[in-house]
Amino acid sequence: MDESPFLKLKRWQWWLLVAINIFFLIAGQAAAVLLGRFYYDKGGNSKWMATLVQTAGFPVLCIPWFLLRPSREASTSSTSPSIKTLALLYFVLGVLLAGDNMLYSVGLLYLSASTYSLICATQLAFNAVFSYFLNSQKVTALILNSVVILSLSAALIAVNDDSDGPSGVPKGKFLIGFLCTLGASALYSLLLSFMQLSFQKVLKKETFSVVLEMQICTSVVASCLSSTGLFASGEWKSLQHELEVFGTGRVSYVLTLVWTAITWQVCAVGVVGLIFVVSSLFSNVISTLSLAVTPLAALVVFHDKMNGVKVIAMLLALCGFASYIYQNYIDDKKARRLQTHVREIQHTA
Repeated sequence: MDESPFLKLKRWQWWLLVAINIFFLIAGQAAAVLLGRFYYDKGGNSKWMATLVQTAGFPVLCIPWFLLRPSREASTSSTSPSIKTLALLYFVLGVLLAGDNMLYSVGLLYLSASTYSLICATQLAFNAVFSYFLNSQKVTALILNSVVILSLSAALIAVNDDSDGPSGVPKGKFLIGFLCTLGASALYSLLLSFMQLSFQKVLKKETFSVVLEMQICTSVVASCLSSTGLFASGEWKSLQHELEVFGTGRVSYVLTLVWTAITWQVCAVGVVGLIFVVSSLFSNVISTLSLAVTPLAALVVFHDKMNGVKVIAMLLALCGFASYIYQNYIDDKKARRLQTHVREIQHTA
């Protein structure tokens, strides 16, 4: 924080930027999960299509990126990385993103929703480790408290999930689903830490256009890989059948996929934006918080039951969220105090 360009912003401006990204992440992820559930409930069953729609909505980000991109002089400054460096960076991140999306899709295919959500909550623990080693993130008592409470909240929701898991899944497939979901949680946390490291060591830019640029480029790579998998696996042959037998009609099928793709991009902008503005660990904390918010959306959309366990989980999630927000408030206050002290010394000198 003591070297962050966002210290140039006023405090209320910085918190407003954080709040906007939190809204994008939570609203986007909740909507995407609900649309994904709707897709499977109405007859969709392509795991490669479920993987593809997580990144295929990147064209909607091209317009704001075009409007927010810096001038040619600013973009070609001496601090800007070379084209080869950027291409290699975005390719590696895109490959990791595609692999992570596919692992999540396979895990959800072989696991019940409750087991899947419970394993996904482990991403906070993975990210705390990766952030400590890759991003020099200090694990304070408040951060540890937030991680534990949010993980417990997600676990409560997971074990209380009333939805039935896939029937007839053999133990071998269950083990594959478990390992894929666990690996996806670890890979997702590693991806967030790599993104934060890229902002700090490679990109070194101060505008939000770099967030959109990273999201667009990595999504292009991931979408190309997912499309290749869709055709190589032969699942594309079953898409026409899905379209014809979809429970709410052909138009609804197309709109479901389109809006799923768009909402995943909104979520991704919030994820990458929070990494850029705060840290990868904070972004992961908010992602886990959304696991507790999604049942509220399901309550409204699908009329799911809201019992006492889910209410307790919601309260725990809010407490964990408040704990981490307070830690960031303390860090921001210390950093601004240090910056003011340095300016006074420079002015005196």
